[in-house]
Amino acid sequence: MFQSFDVTAHPEQGPPRLKALRAELNAEGLDGFLIPRADAHQGEYVAAHDERLAWLTGFTGSAGFCAALKDVAGVFTDGRYRTQVKAQVAAEYAPVPWPEINLADWLIEQLPQGGRVGFDPWLHTPGQIDQIEKKLAGTGIDMQRCANLVDQIWADQPALPMEPAKIHPLEFAGESHADKRNRLGETLKEAGHAAAVITLPDSICWLLNIRGADIPRNPVVHGFAILHDSGKVDLFMAALKLDGLADHLGPDVTVHMPEAFLPALEALQGPVRLDKSTVPVIVADTLDARVVWGDEPCALPKACKNEAEIAGSIQAHLRDGAALCELLAWLDAQAPGTLRETQVVSQLEAARRRDNALQDISFETIAGTGPNGAIMHYRVTEETDSTLEDGHLIVLDSGGQYLDGTTDITRTVPIGTPPREAQQAFTRVLAGMIGMSRLRWPVGLAGRDIEMIGRMPLWQAGQDFDHGLGHGVGAYLSVHEGPQRLSKISHVPFEPGMILSNEPGYYREGAFGIRIENLLVVRAAPDLPGGDAHRKMLHWETLSFAPIDRRLILAEQLDQPSRDWLNAYHAAVAEKIGPRLSPAAKTWLDAAIAPI
Repeated sequence: MFQSFDVTAHPEQGPPRLKALRAELNAEGLDGFLIPRADAHQGEYVAAHDERLAWLTGFTGSAGFCAALKDVAGVFTDGRYRTQVKAQVAAEYAPVPWPEINLADWLIEQLPQGGRVGFDPWLHTPGQIDQIEKKLAGTGIDMQRCANLVDQIWADQPALPMEPAKIHPLEFAGESHADKRNRLGETLKEAGHAAAVITLPDSICWLLNIRGADIPRNPVVHGFAILHDSGKVDLFMAALKLDGLADHLGPDVTVHMPEAFLPALEALQGPVRLDKSTVPVIVADTLDARVVWGDEPCALPKACKNEAEIAGSIQAHLRDGAALCELLAWLDAQAPGTLRETQVVSQLEAARRRDNALQDISFETIAGTGPNGAIMHYRVTEETDSTLEDGHLIVLDSGGQYLDGTTDITRTVPIGTPPREAQQAFTRVLAGMIGMSRLRWPVGLAGRDIEMIGRMPLWQAGQDFDHGLGHGVGAYLSVHEGPQRLSKISHVPFEPGMILSNEPGYYREGAFGIRIENLLVVRAAPDLPGGDAHRKMLHWETLSFAPIDRRLILAEQLDQPSRDWLNAYHAAVAEKIGPRLSPAAKTWLDAAIAPI
């Protein structure tokens, strides 16, 4: 299996490791040290070598950080991980709600007499450090660049990943890497920038039409790149990763060892574009006065999928939807109390593995029943594995990495007879999901302008959820992709070709969780009779197809347009997915999608 159920959080190991870290603080004359989730490439997901936050604290979430001082250690997590962090860290660590409490304010409270707080300049961005330092000005608290103190005490730290890269075929990429490089090089030239530094693994892989396996569940390879205004690229990556790719990369991509990255930066003639939200501080330090701040050149072009990428994603979702339907049919045939979460995960992976295009799952499958469903990013282990009992709901959030696309879909399923309060909440979540799916909006709007559509039914009942409504998704790349988001803090306007998730939810700690998720692609909306022809609009095309469980829907809570949408969606599921199913699953599907 791709997924294991090993226990990866060990709270009991945190206190002695924190004690060892504090000894290093004293030796270095520091009052604190920051331990982020990030690695030197600033991607969301990290290799085992870079799991410093989890190793030190026990917290395994994909976002957060620790500020370890001499007498207190705060673990900062956002709303997705408030329940999880309490179960994963020892009492010596204090969970801190973030961003409600920001790091600078917390440091000011904890270090009233001032102090020196160290950080590894490879693991933080200029944007992060600038924001902290502005708030700390005049407080006597200084941020100090230093060696990584966790690496100094981590005796059995895993080696850096060295998985081989592979070519991403043109039939799926839709554009040669030469055309991409030249297109982006021209944008640099038009802006008066001689070069741009790229550190995000998915950006490098997209730009050069390669994929890798340096990070589990993400088909990326680690490296650094300098894109010149000529369209040429200097690529800093271990040569053994690129064995056999010389012809693919061609003469305009020059390969160097990673150790040559900083010296190459020192030799650059400016101005050099850096994105202060993605590059490490050490890159800005090295370039100094030659830096010009701007957007990372690959981010937006990568997000706006071309027709080949969209076509691949459509096909991947159809096959993936069939696998999920096989699982849902099997699950529905099992009696309450006879299954455990790990069995559901294994059965779903087995269904996906029948597809030869599957390369991996796109993240660790979330299969949380009962109270576990309220843990937004729950990962079942041998210790937490729970029985699916009568009256439970199970949140099943999963996806696959296929050669032609990345999938991410969530369904919530009742086990036996669901409680009415869960049905009420589920129907509100569904109404929000449908409201977003039906939306048309003017060109130029961003996530912050429309995200409330997916929350409104919950808001009207005095309820809400503590995660964004949706995230960008790559094309056989990272399942979480920027810069676009369906989020109240996202200001990036939507453009045709962007793929996003639509996943409202509701979570009652200790009782149940609910989430419904489809992936959508932004399309230009056709003009409507009587509409303003000069007002260009966008709308969504749905990519994900699998039934939404009718047993959790209180039809009287849905208005007629929402019912019509759901019935039309289920008719599309029957048309697109039905012919791909086994006879038993097809029979189950026909009953599951009866109109409401």
